[in-house]
Amino acid sequence: MIAHLRGRILDKHPNRLVVDVNGVGYEVFIPLSTFYGLADTGSDVSLRIHTHVREESLLLYGFATPLEQDLFERLISIGGIGPKVGLSVLSGIEPNELMRAIERGDVARLTSIPGVGKKTSERIVLELKDRLPRVAPAAAAGDGSADAASPVREDVLSALMNLGYHRPLAEQAVATAIKAIPDGGFERTLKQALRELAK
Repeated sequence: MIAHLRGRILDKHPNRLVVDVNGVGYEVFIPLSTFYGLADTGSDVSLRIHTHVREESLLLYGFATPLEQDLFERLISIGGIGPKVGLSVLSGIEPNELMRAIERGDVARLTSIPGVGKKTSERIVLELKDRLPRVAPAAAAGDGSADAASPVREDVLSALMNLGYHRPLAEQAVATAIKAIPDGGFERTLKQALRELAK
């Protein structure tokens, strides 16, 4: 099974990539949250991979973060939810917001995701409410350090969005940066967030 790919972006679309690894081109399907963090065609890329084996094909799904991959794999473990719907969910809602919606049983928020109906939303809540990744409580409720750093968080988030980064991706990078440097101030936190986005 392929678990990780590092190579050069040969072809890039919102839902898929072709990654050149030592002369071999791998087609990788991705959620929008991963797409928004990618550099231009010809740049290096490193992706976590979920290998999905069907009767007549082997499909690769790529993710920028462990949390995206974890949520995707939990989603497709639910009966009736395949990789296509799993990617639709991750493309339509930021991972931390997805976990909050599941914890709250917010079926309406999940149903607002394109391609996700009410029955599917109810199934996601029912199946995953007690099986979310361990980071869920902190991500869902927000811990004290995140609250304390709120002004910095908002300033850095605003700066990243002004630079053209998509909000869900920027929020994730800022949260990771604040966790790495809890009292970093604006400049250090922004630099750390940009490092996270460049990974």
